[in-house]
Amino acid sequence: MGMTNQWRKESGTRLEGTRDLDRSKVQAPCIVKLPNGGFRLYYTAVGPAKPFPACQGYILSAISEDGLVFIPEPGIRLSPQPRIPHLSLRVIAPTLTQLKYGHWRMYFESRGPANQPTVICSAVSSDMLNWELEEGIRLQNPGGIGGPRYLSLPDGRGRLYCFASEFGPGGVESGQRISTSVISAVTSDGLNFDFEPGFRLRDRQTEFDSAGITAAEVIPPSDCGDGWTMFYSAWQDVPPGTKVPLHPSQDAHAVATGKSDNFAAASIASDMSGYRSRIFVAYSKDGLMWQRDCCVIEGLGYGVDGLDAVHAEDMCLIKLANGTFRMYYAACDKDGIWRIASAVTNMEE
Repeated sequence: MGMTNQWRKESGTRLEGTRDLDRSKVQAPCIVKLPNGGFRLYYTAVGPAKPFPACQGYILSAISEDGLVFIPEPGIRLSPQPRIPHLSLRVIAPTLTQLKYGHWRMYFESRGPANQPTVICSAVSSDMLNWELEEGIRLQNPGGIGGPRYLSLPDGRGRLYCFASEFGPGGVESGQRISTSVISAVTSDGLNFDFEPGFRLRDRQTEFDSAGITAAEVIPPSDCGDGWTMFYSAWQDVPPGTKVPLHPSQDAHAVATGKSDNFAAASIASDMSGYRSRIFVAYSKDGLMWQRDCCVIEGLGYGVDGLDAVHAEDMCLIKLANGTFRMYYAACDKDGIWRIASAVTNMEE
């Protein structure tokens, strides 16, 4: 287990909304170490400069020499495609893997209208800035799937850890999600995936994951001792009797009623209605069966100052030169402002 369950938050923010492309909301970071040095951070954003009124989010990027100070790069890396139903409203939660000949593949969660399940799609790039959408869907299931995290396996295959949603009677169209848990799928060619049996982690096992698990980043044994380590986002449900505004991504009429045009404000209102999200760690001997451990990133609660007072989620990690790790994560304060924050493993554990 080691020092991966001991973290020290770093002061300040790594990234926040500073321009019309990301001023309304930033979330879901993905960090990549560049071949020639430095780092590129991909992240989900939305702002007044979105490409069309009903757009609910897209993927941007920022560059850094030291992994601490990031400069946003111009333009959108990947945006929704209104003519493709499952890609028509939102592309979020990027995760990258390097291919042969210097090319890269990005997997991401794709959303259309709320009455259609979310899916995982992919795009490729030779320069990490201009991305070409690949035809088809990489992963899908009846209740929706999202929050992909790609991991290269020792045998040459790849694995995507994702969250899978289950809905009550009426399916996705009911909007009544009853479960969001972690599953996985493997691939030999990067395009065709096979689900692995069972769940990696089920939600609703404690009070802290009573509203679901939405992301899972895994460190393999080669990078972290002789076992597997998973960091995951868990959401605690609102207090009983709380009236939660309908999140526009779960509202089948959001586009028709204009709620999608003001997606950021509506989604933040739902985020701040009493939910809490935290980051936990779990351990495994084989990458499939997991034992939960402790909370590693937690704020102090509503009404308290702090970057991640209410929410800490959607993490990604990178191994530093000294053998420690830096975690980048989406953080939300008591005023509903989302930023990207960071923490490092504690050398004094």
